[in-house]
Amino acid sequence: MDVFDRYAPFVQDFIYRNNWESLRAIQAAAGDAIFNTNENVLLSASTASGKTEAAFFPILTLFSEDMPRSVGAIYIGPLKALINDQFTRLNALCEEADIPVWHWHGDVAQSHKNKMMKHPSGILQITPESLEAMLMRKHSAIQKLFGDLRFIVIDEVHSLMRGDRGGQTLCLIERLSKLAGVNPRRIGLSATIGDLESTGEFLASGTGRGTIIPKIQQKGVKWRLSMEHFYIAQDREDNEKKTPDSDHAIDEKTDTAPKYADQGMGYIFEHTKGKKCLVFVNSREECEAVTTTLRSYCEANHEPDRFLIHHGNLSAAYRETAEAAMKDEDIFMTTCTTATLELGIDIGRLERAFQIDAPFTVSSFLQRMGRTGRRELPPEMWFVIREELPEPRSMLPETVPWKLIQGIALIQVYLEERWVEPPKLDRLPYSLLYHQTMSTLASCGELTPKQLASRVLTLKYFHRISQEDFRILLRHLISTEHIQQTEEGGLIVGLAGERMVNSFKFYAVFQENEEYTVRWGSQELGTIVMPPPVGEKIAIAGHVWIVEEVDHKRRLIYCEQIKGKVPAYFGDCAGDINTKILLRMREVLREDKSYPYLMKNAVTRLERARNSASSSGITESPLICLGGNMWALFPWLGTYAFFAVERFLKIKCGERLGLRGLDSCRPYYIQFTMKVSAEECICIMKEEAAKEFDPLDLVYSGEVPVFEKYDEYIPAELVRKGFAYGILGIDEMKKWILSL
Repeated sequence: MDVFDRYAPFVQDFIYRNNWESLRAIQAAAGDAIFNTNENVLLSASTASGKTEAAFFPILTLFSEDMPRSVGAIYIGPLKALINDQFTRLNALCEEADIPVWHWHGDVAQSHKNKMMKHPSGILQITPESLEAMLMRKHSAIQKLFGDLRFIVIDEVHSLMRGDRGGQTLCLIERLSKLAGVNPRRIGLSATIGDLESTGEFLASGTGRGTIIPKIQQKGVKWRLSMEHFYIAQDREDNEKKTPDSDHAIDEKTDTAPKYADQGMGYIFEHTKGKKCLVFVNSREECEAVTTTLRSYCEANHEPDRFLIHHGNLSAAYRETAEAAMKDEDIFMTTCTTATLELGIDIGRLERAFQIDAPFTVSSFLQRMGRTGRRELPPEMWFVIREELPEPRSMLPETVPWKLIQGIALIQVYLEERWVEPPKLDRLPYSLLYHQTMSTLASCGELTPKQLASRVLTLKYFHRISQEDFRILLRHLISTEHIQQTEEGGLIVGLAGERMVNSFKFYAVFQENEEYTVRWGSQELGTIVMPPPVGEKIAIAGHVWIVEEVDHKRRLIYCEQIKGKVPAYFGDCAGDINTKILLRMREVLREDKSYPYLMKNAVTRLERARNSASSSGITESPLICLGGNMWALFPWLGTYAFFAVERFLKIKCGERLGLRGLDSCRPYYIQFTMKVSAEECICIMKEEAAKEFDPLDLVYSGEVPVFEKYDEYIPAELVRKGFAYGILGIDEMKKWILSL
């Protein structure tokens, strides 16, 4: 039977109302897999291809034929904004069939949640953090809420596979299924998956089912891509005097007028006029700085403010204002944003996206460009690469335009090979082990050590954790009063543990900084990490404010709006780059190839970088003398293997090399002085790499390399082991050294 004919009448009516002339390939394939098998399903197709509908059309059809006696499907989304957006879309579909749709996260009214608790039914849309809170706080109600759960849909599944949050999601699904006595089918959705087979295995772990991965033949899509390069100068005079090539000097005839001190920002300002755009940046600090600069250009040009801001530290009111404005077809504004608008949410007819500097991953590039190109328009992204003017006496590695080369490499590996980063599933997740141990105890109450181990260690995500490691963790938690042992030998949450599990911040496993809420009168603007003293300025919500009062006890900052610019600080922003990208960056510098998306300045800058790379030999030799006994090492390795090289040089080779002053620009190069020749250096590195050594040898004496959120609460020996065996790319490093 044709999939469309199998759909319930209300689904068919929805398709007719939306003037769809035929089902998309992903919808036909998903319908076949969901209707005709009992397996899990992984749907991978381009952004805006209709994956959500592809999953829910057959699910809702099955529900209409046999209504679940509890919540029948859980939709897990990585972002509140995505859940809010999908809530609206699913409600329109479900109303006629009288299938309730509930959403549940920190910004949802308690009255809505109470209704769901009283009448568990239909579809529940929830974040991993809210699902954690539900398992902990509503433990006794799980059977009633989910006793007839049939499907779990995980949206943007790729975004949950890069760390503990994906592991947490799997653990939560397993815990919930055991408590409710169900084994729901899992449906994964993503536009950017690098390794479909391992993702399918990840999705299926613990279900006893396989995963069907429909092969979808996708139509070729034309992209509109451009990449331009600008030097950052403090003022016009600086630009005209110091810029190394004349294309970058401010020209009265160019469309970036001379009034812009920051030419890259002027370029964005001019090319967003009268258009609806997104400007993507790689950190919340940069998001604030860019928004402030663009708004100052509006003021200088006597134009109304046309820039909005959206990132994770802003209050819900600010984020939702930006989302609503972007969805409004009659409002032509531009939103500066981080990854918060990268995923899934439909924000209407966008004309183009800008990307300041290069993102860290191909996946992120594809997601961000996928925000455009809806409603029959081609996807369009303009890269704006900004670089500080090199000092006249700068050494070679500092004069390479790394962000420009990285941006080209990200695009090329996808265009040439359709390559996207594969999931990293081989870590030792001790931080998450602590979290799930405490969460299990908090929800279940007293358990014997054996009962606790059977509930936690049997979770599939912890397959690499030994019973001995778990014993070490439990003894440590008892000694630090996170767990308490009762007279009968049972385990309960201890005094220190109570403080942890009773905080709303406990539900999340991603790193959060200690944040202060910023208020302006009755309005909540958002949160920042380091509160400055009274009288100092802060940047948030795209404006500058002066601090009038700081309430440290309640973690509140009261402020008033002023004019000007000031750096924002929300905490560290790390980016993990794959070795594949670094190797392609080396090829970009080696090859004599032009890229059609490079604009005039970028072409000139790339040509100069290639000439410099060729004359210095950095793409042919890993070790370059910068003068005297100063050297630079170019490993062309990804972040974690690069980490290993740094430590290997210091710990295993430092004494033999006479190494001093090691300074890294991760993951591009390492500078240092040494007392041996290049040939001797490589010989020593190869000799040391050929020896057998314990990965723990690359952890510095006395070092406890805290990487994940709960690492500080677990024993130092487990932190060190998790870092050495789960994070450092030692095998990749050894392979590289032995090939030198």
